[in-house]
Amino acid sequence: MSGADELDEAIALANSGRTRPTPPPAPRLKRIRRIEWNDDPRRSSEDDAGEGVYASDGAPYDPDAEEAEETGEDAQEAAESPAARRPRATALPTWEEAREQAARSASALPATTLPLDHTLGHTLAAPVCALTDLPSFDTSAMDGWAVAGPGPWAVAGADGGDDAVGILAGDTAEPPQLADGEAVRIATGARIPPGTSAVLRAENADVTGKGRRLRTPEAPQPGADIRSRGQECRTGDELLPEGLHITPAVLGLCAAAGYDELRVVRRPRAEVLVLGDELLHRGLPRDGRIRDALGPMVGPWLNALGADVIATRRLGDDAEALYEVLSATTADMVVTTGSTASGPVDHLQPTLRRLGAELLVHGVRVRPGHPMLLAALPAQAHAGSAPPSTSDAPRRAHLVGLPGNPLAALSGLVTLAAPLLYALAGRVERPLAQATLGAEVSGHPSDTRLVPVVREGSGLRARVQPLRYAGPAMLRGVAAADALAVVPPGGAAPGTDVTVVDLPW
Repeated sequence: MSGADELDEAIALANSGRTRPTPPPAPRLKRIRRIEWNDDPRRSSEDDAGEGVYASDGAPYDPDAEEAEETGEDAQEAAESPAARRPRATALPTWEEAREQAARSASALPATTLPLDHTLGHTLAAPVCALTDLPSFDTSAMDGWAVAGPGPWAVAGADGGDDAVGILAGDTAEPPQLADGEAVRIATGARIPPGTSAVLRAENADVTGKGRRLRTPEAPQPGADIRSRGQECRTGDELLPEGLHITPAVLGLCAAAGYDELRVVRRPRAEVLVLGDELLHRGLPRDGRIRDALGPMVGPWLNALGADVIATRRLGDDAEALYEVLSATTADMVVTTGSTASGPVDHLQPTLRRLGAELLVHGVRVRPGHPMLLAALPAQAHAGSAPPSTSDAPRRAHLVGLPGNPLAALSGLVTLAAPLLYALAGRVERPLAQATLGAEVSGHPSDTRLVPVVREGSGLRARVQPLRYAGPAMLRGVAAADALAVVPPGGAAPGTDVTVVDLPW
């Protein structure tokens, strides 16, 4: 178990109320530097990769303190050494900075026009404006009687008994003019006859005189239960803004406003690559191998975030297969699981270098999941991703590298994949909510922690309770969670308000 895993596991154990023996202290490493591409085969632990600003004991790396330890000839020798002339360690981005970087890394995909019933889950590429007044004519809000003037009223037309039909919704004929003191049956949604002053609800009406007279204990107020033309909107009013996620309610409004098709941003296409020869894809774990938990999980998670997953490929630890897939991908986003470190069979970083990819994020100050990475693939490796009719130039695909530990991988999804997908979809992400912790949560000394939580109570007593089994390799906690609490460095006490990331379902 790596030093990073030791710390994360200890925090998870502390929150669960259990303890384990403290391991012997590890020697403090003197110089730890972070470079853009890490090739050191000695750093084979995935959970250590990208950790360049931390010493092996888990404490923040302090270059000033290190310099203070070097005195006399040691200091002079260090100053003259090649290592001293290398760039100093670059601090990893915070969790918030990494999310912002991912959101800035891409622009919205090309817009396209789709039939209304094919647009669910897309993003509006243009505002939706009213094509007509809504309602487009005065309508009845209730079943009852259209009445003119004060009562009692004479029932207009034929027999006004229970079998009288009256004016129905959808009638194409113009309803007859009502004279003062007249009434006619009317159905919900039917056009209001000219001269109507109010609609009298059926339950308040009393028909007498063999269906010829209509009375009520209390006369309706003028305009009662009449939906006036343009009550909801007038022609040309903006109904919905650009960048809005299309939900079933949006479809209903657009249909009511007369739309048959919408201008939308194309949904991002995503490809999932599962790496690692140690993974089994069916049956029980055996012979030192484990079940692949991320392959069945990452694709549906991306779908819930708004992506169309075009494939999930299981490549093992095959460097050439990884290179070929990345070279030929037609996805807008590729998500890999595992291989983010620099071990002898971690081929992701060498393959990205071979492709000429641009590394945008290499490690984040978050636990679990700090070795996550984000890269932009060269445009030639992404040719053909967008139809020529919707794009004048090839777009660069992006790659999100998730750590192999399951909860660490989910941390990468909410930190890098979600903001990137929202940017590609042209979708405006809602501000993250705040919630009050119902119990203490231990923290990392310098990094943000993402902790599975459930919501309890309501109103002033609403709380989020941290769940057990929140170690980097565990899914038992997040499987029952409502959200992930964003716990600042050092932890948080009960009653503290923290940011929460709702799970996308």
